[in-house]
Amino acid sequence: MQTVKDAANYVSESVQQATSTASKEGNKEIAKGNTDASLGTRAEAAKDAVGDKIDESKHDSKAELHKQKAQN
Repeated sequence: MQTVKDAANYVSESVQQATSTASKEGNKEIAKGNTDASLGTRAEAAKDAVGDKIDESKHDSKAELHKQKAQN
């Protein structure tokens, strides 16, 4: 039963990681100035991209942990 929970948690963390990655990439594009966003919006997007990268790394680590547990 624990293996099923670990597998489900792995999938959940992987989805959250993908969401963070997509958000990070979108924010990076805004921060780079590839839109007509204001300087304030670009600065906010840069800050958000950093937060998204942290979330992405966190979810990746958790997903890997759950994957390892599910395989054992």
